[in-house]
Amino acid sequence: MNTLMDIRQELQTLASSAPAIIAATTTTAELADAEAAITGKRSPIAMARRGLGKIDPEQRRDVGILIKQVADALQHDIDQRRNELTESEETAALAADAVDMTLPGRAPVVGTHHVIQQVIDEIVDIFVALGFTVARGPEIETSFYNFTALNIPDTHPSRLESDTMYVDFGDADEGVLLRTHTSPMQARYMEQHDPPVYVVVPGKVFRADPLDPTHSPVFHQVEGLAVDTNITFGDLKGTLEMFAKQFLGKDTEVKFIPHYFPFTEPSAEMHAFSNGRWLELLGCGMVNPAVFENVGYDPSAVTGFAFGMGVERMAMVRHGIQDLRHLLENDARVLRQFV
Repeated sequence: MNTLMDIRQELQTLASSAPAIIAATTTTAELADAEAAITGKRSPIAMARRGLGKIDPEQRRDVGILIKQVADALQHDIDQRRNELTESEETAALAADAVDMTLPGRAPVVGTHHVIQQVIDEIVDIFVALGFTVARGPEIETSFYNFTALNIPDTHPSRLESDTMYVDFGDADEGVLLRTHTSPMQARYMEQHDPPVYVVVPGKVFRADPLDPTHSPVFHQVEGLAVDTNITFGDLKGTLEMFAKQFLGKDTEVKFIPHYFPFTEPSAEMHAFSNGRWLELLGCGMVNPAVFENVGYDPSAVTGFAFGMGVERMAMVRHGIQDLRHLLENDARVLRQFV
């Protein structure tokens, strides 16, 4: 591009072909590449400007004007196309990033209580609605409260180390152990409160049992105690039948089978018809007068009933669980079923 004719021809060719190239671009990136080819450092316009020095000085002004006119016209087309493409791309980006406000939100995952705690809470709620108070006691007990105060004789097998986990508690005058049931709180509560007494005691208990489908060395109980004047076995049956219907369903049938417990007399097991068969649900009975004497109550002035149930067993009966270990293994696939 050394002659005036060459410069004019190149500029005319560029002026006629460049608008179509600019219009054909579909993205701002493509347009940037086209701009570099049309008006950039190696474009025909740049080469024309560098060739001005070789043109006759009398013609140089006219050629400079032509170069500017072509460059301005093409830059105008480029800027206009850039505005169009930028607006189009921004509109597309906004559409892709749009949030449909009519769709339901994504609810966060919410935790829940373990099924054992759910059952404890439900059992306690039922008895609280019947007028009982909730009490809790220590998990490490003395032999007096765990056995003696409850009329459990020295020769009872439950006192043996094969059944009970004792702990080394310094120079204690009597045996100290991990409580084997929540019943010790019956004695403790009656020592601290005058009758009438209506109390339920949920808590963790410990026994030297192997872990198998129906046993665990650590499990949970809910103990209940009612002491007042003229309480009868009929009151016990009515209260526990009401509980069973609340917990398992209003059509639940129950029956009471004679049994032996040192701290109640007479004593019974309450069975419930659930999942097509009769199942032992809990133990119960009228408070033995010896227990009243051990805590300072007058056995001739009051009567009462007591009951105790294993929470894990209640959960297994309620949900048809066959293996106790499913409740203890923290398998989310199992626990999510009880959310």
